[in-house]
Amino acid sequence: MVSSLRDRVVNELARVVVNKERETELLLAALLARGHVLLEGVPGVSKTLLTKSFSRCLELDFRRVQFTPDMLPLDIVGGFIFNMKEREFEFRKGAVFTNMLLADEINRAPPKVQSALLEAMQEQQVTIEGHTEALPSPHMVIATQNPIEFQGVYPLPEGQLDRFMLKITLGYPSLETESEVIRRNISESEGASISGVVSRLELTKCFGEVGLVKVSDEVIDYVSRLAIATRSDRRIKLGASPRAVVQLTRCAKAKAYLAGRGYVTPDDIKELSVECLSHRVKLKQVTLVREETVEIAAVIRDVVDGVEPPR
Repeated sequence: MVSSLRDRVVNELARVVVNKERETELLLAALLARGHVLLEGVPGVSKTLLTKSFSRCLELDFRRVQFTPDMLPLDIVGGFIFNMKEREFEFRKGAVFTNMLLADEINRAPPKVQSALLEAMQEQQVTIEGHTEALPSPHMVIATQNPIEFQGVYPLPEGQLDRFMLKITLGYPSLETESEVIRRNISESEGASISGVVSRLELTKCFGEVGLVKVSDEVIDYVSRLAIATRSDRRIKLGASPRAVVQLTRCAKAKAYLAGRGYVTPDDIKELSVECLSHRVKLKQVTLVREETVEIAAVIRDVVDGVEPPR
């Protein structure tokens, strides 16, 4: 049943999003681990299409918000509005009250708006003027950003980035993939053929089963040693936080579940390390100056390879 769940979602999205099987599986793992995802890529690489199609095949409520410099926190989390008819204030829910929120170009909104998502992403609730409102379950934020834009944007602070379980980078497609994209888009409508393949009831059951996946003491010790290694590496200025390794372990449980296993292996941790740590780990400036071509992903892989896994 588990492999069937993964295959159903991957195969359904493959009908409209070309060659994004790994990205789809990562989104599904993050959802089952109750995490949030940052999608990074230049315009036109299917960030929005992937997110919309993912929500449709899971039959989840979906909202898309285009972040802009003139937005207010009220637009995201909601607030108290005076009802002229009833002559009293009432709480109006914002766009965050949905199962899946696409925060499109999140770095175009000012820090005040970005920070409005902090409580929602961490505690699954929103508090306005002492009034607390729970968010729907499941709740997932998928944010997008363009990595090459520097004008008119507000880079996400470390505290905000740390709320995202994974950062998935979408690059340019290969020759074969791009040719297939062109063929499909001159004859079909985007997302028109997506159907729901996982019911809410089945998804709820999956959340419970993911929680039963075992993580041995040896694997927990391995994850802790990985975290310490990122903090002590001479090339790294800011290492992995405790939240980072907790979320890495939770996502590894979901990955193991999707693979049909009831336990987490060191390979699960390794395979998720770049997506889980690349947006949290910061390189020293001297590293960037001395090694102009250095990439954070390569540094993380090097650090992970240097830590002995349990046998």
